Amino acid sequence: MDRFDCMRVFVRVVEAGSFTKAAETLDISRATVTQSIQQLEAHLRIKLLNRTTRKVNVTKDGAAYFERVVKLLNELEDIEHNLPGSPGSPRGLLRVDVPSPFANIILVPALPDFYARFPDIQLELGASDRKVDLISDNVDCVVRGGEITDGALIARHVGNLRLGVYAAPSYLKQSGTPLHPHELIESDHRIIRYRWANELPYGLRKDGVDARLQGRSMLEIDDGNAYLTAGLAGLGVQWLPEYMAKRHIKNGELVRLFSDWQFDSMPLYVAYSPNRYASKQLRVFIEWITHLIAQHASAPQ
Repeated sequence: MDRFDCMRVFVRVVEAGSFTKAAETLDISRATVTQSIQQLEAHLRIKLLNRTTRKVNVTKDGAAYFERVVKLLNELEDIEHNLPGSPGSPRGLLRVDVPSPFANIILVPALPDFYARFPDIQLELGASDRKVDLISDNVDCVVRGGEITDGALIARHVGNLRLGVYAAPSYLKQSGTPLHPHELIESDHRIIRYRWANELPYGLRKDGVDARLQGRSMLEIDDGNAYLTAGLAGLGVQWLPEYMAKRHIKNGELVRLFSDWQFDSMPLYVAYSPNRYASKQLRVFIEWITHLIAQHASAPQ
């Protein structure tokens, strides 16, 4: 393995905090990771990492070396992708993680257009609602709704999601149709909770009165697709981005509640680590997905 490959392995070990996880994300053996670090330390004649049975810690020299190497590898990638004789189209691997309903309803159906424009970009798409650690999970960027609270990330605002409160006709037939959000607290109505945001985190207002979506819950779900299915099955009242509910409203499978109330919108961000080079493929993906969101999901500014 040449020196630049060893550097890339070292950076991945530091980011992942584990030889095993680095090997998994680089798709090489753990023995190869170990050998690469040993070769690099022997070449530099310094100790880069302190290794125990449980974790990997970077030495003082290793931390200084990591900072310089990340910049060097980023500059090398930039040089290789921007040579005068190199193809103009962005190319390379891009690892992206997006919420599962967004992937199913908006992103994946639009990928033929993406590949028509950028045929040399290879996507590794994670579709999940879990909180991804961009560094340890080796992800280039994530698309997430709600405010980004991690100050270590660069977050670009790419749109605002229209929100609404919905229930299935079967649920309303059984429990009645609430006319005011407070009825959900004061009656036997049920709320389906979404684990990452138990209450609707954005307010409802009407005639100067503010309200929140609160009430009794018998079910909490951590996946957006399963959360929507629970609502369609008549298990309770739920809040949804409008793009998730649109087709089911049209088919009569969901009914929008409190339509005379004004809802705050949910900001949508693309976030990436400042330690990761903002490659050409990442930049064009952000521009493309911003346009896609404006077409299909974004609320008016």
